[in-house]
Amino acid sequence: MRYKVDELINVKAIGKTAMMVVRPSEGLGEIALKLEGNGLGGSIKDRTAWGMLRRAEELGELRDDTVIVEPTSGNTGIALAMLGRSLGLSVVLTMPESMSRERRDLLTAYGARLELTSGERGMAGAMERAREIAEEDPRALMVDQFSNPGNPWAHQVTTGPEILQDLWGRRIDGFVAGVGTGGTLTGTARALKPVHHGMRVVAVEPASSPVLSGGEVAPHGIQGIGAGFIPPVLDRSLVDEVATVTDSEAWEGTRELLARWGIFSGISSGANYMAALKLAKEVGPDGLVVTVLPDRGDKYISTGVFNA
Repeated sequence: MRYKVDELINVKAIGKTAMMVVRPSEGLGEIALKLEGNGLGGSIKDRTAWGMLRRAEELGELRDDTVIVEPTSGNTGIALAMLGRSLGLSVVLTMPESMSRERRDLLTAYGARLELTSGERGMAGAMERAREIAEEDPRALMVDQFSNPGNPWAHQVTTGPEILQDLWGRRIDGFVAGVGTGGTLTGTARALKPVHHGMRVVAVEPASSPVLSGGEVAPHGIQGIGAGFIPPVLDRSLVDEVATVTDSEAWEGTRELLARWGIFSGISSGANYMAALKLAKEVGPDGLVVTVLPDRGDKYISTGVFNA
């Protein structure tokens, strides 16, 4: 069956992102960096949005008057706004006011209606407001990236296979991914683990809000991960260990990616990179660790991360 979502010209440009393999220093394993910021919408969430809208169409939930409603920290909303506009659908997004100004501007530039929620309540507050909006409008469809199976499915059929193709013939010792919704980690690990049986899967979360580690929810400065709860999409059986990264480490990693490798990336990319560095040290010089750099740095200039 042919799906309307798959026929969109911009969907055909989603994925197939570049990969850069680096060795940070002697004695460390190599780190393969999947450059998701080079995607059409500027983030890995292009894949997520496609997967969720494809599933909605399969279920008959997309109509000509559908209003897409979704809580977002920015990137999923941008991707939904981009694809929603191409489908001729209205998009309403809720987002914590603590997210960067650039993210807000991009969402409205794509034509989405944006409602800001309490920064202190984080994604939980944005989710609550999105549900209220969805209940008020009979045309509304809340795709819910935190529980939608189309989210990890998109990574299982695109991100994972691309990594396998990029590194064909090489043993992958570890896969590192920050957990926001858990979709990237879950779907990609489902594709990689059957091929690389001994591979360690490391989930990355903010040290100041270590929910996966059993800690307390608290504000943090790593936009895009650490939603403050354990998302239903996350398949914890795939996770071998959890790495916590401080805000300062994530910012340091973001600056190192730019200064050392010329990669202009976002703060969650810095967090993934720092966690991958730790694992690369453990696997040794013959090892290979893969991580994703979820988006570009354009959305974070106003945060000051590149000023130090």
